[in-house]
Amino acid sequence: MSEPLLKVRNLKVTFPTRTGLVDVVRGVSFDLGRERLGVVGESGSGKSMTGRSVLGLIRPPGKVSADKMELDGQSILNLSPREMRKIRGRKISMVMQDPKFSLNPVMTIGAQIIEAYRQSTGAGRTEAKRKALDMLAAVQIRDPERVFNAYPHEVSGGMGQRIMIAMMLAPDPEILIADEPTSALDVSVRAEVLNIMDRLVRDRGMGLIFISHDLNLVSQFCDRVLIMYAGRVVETLAAKDLHQAQHPYTRGLLNSLPRLDQPVERLAVLERQESWRDEEIETQFPGGL
Repeated sequence: MSEPLLKVRNLKVTFPTRTGLVDVVRGVSFDLGRERLGVVGESGSGKSMTGRSVLGLIRPPGKVSADKMELDGQSILNLSPREMRKIRGRKISMVMQDPKFSLNPVMTIGAQIIEAYRQSTGAGRTEAKRKALDMLAAVQIRDPERVFNAYPHEVSGGMGQRIMIAMMLAPDPEILIADEPTSALDVSVRAEVLNIMDRLVRDRGMGLIFISHDLNLVSQFCDRVLIMYAGRVVETLAAKDLHQAQHPYTRGLLNSLPRLDQPVERLAVLERQESWRDEEIETQFPGGL
């Protein structure tokens, strides 16, 4: 088996509050290869914070610590802002949940892609424009020239998400972190965006961290799944085996989903147990962490 692109061991993210320190991510460990890794959990489980911490987007007073966080065998833990900027975009990119909050409303689409690409690669304006148009075409936008000169308010939500994918993949990163990229899209547009992302990731041999709350979507789209609860990973399994999960939290999430093939009078309510927060999870890493 080839070496993973990303190794994370015992990741913790802590924020101070009036009542003391709060651990929002507590001892998360995983490897990411050239695969689609799903990270699933309810709101507040720590999945988005895990993705942001990998990219160095946790700002003070938040604190990130880990026993190990390596990209291609090199540590990326607690790098300076200048060193981290060399990694963002070039090595790791992130697509946020809603393009309305990611795109600058007073800049054209083309200007924003060019700016992001030049910031990451140092390319000239002519090369950057060519790359921007190529990437807009790669995400199946029919008229790249028109969209290139358009403003964010002139495109739909689905097209806005495609634009964000194009912008993040333009520098050819090794890893893409997608934080619920389809939650604001309707079903048909969601399928198109997922197909585009899948094709681009596979063609480029990238690693994908796909953060979502949709278990059915993750089971169909990803290769492996991490189930998070209260800042910890409670279960790791192949995506195709998600519906055979054993942990009671994962079973509770699955049982609360409506199913057309097995209609019930009333959906089950997830009953949480305090022991889930601190129970020891068997590691998949030989020799410990």
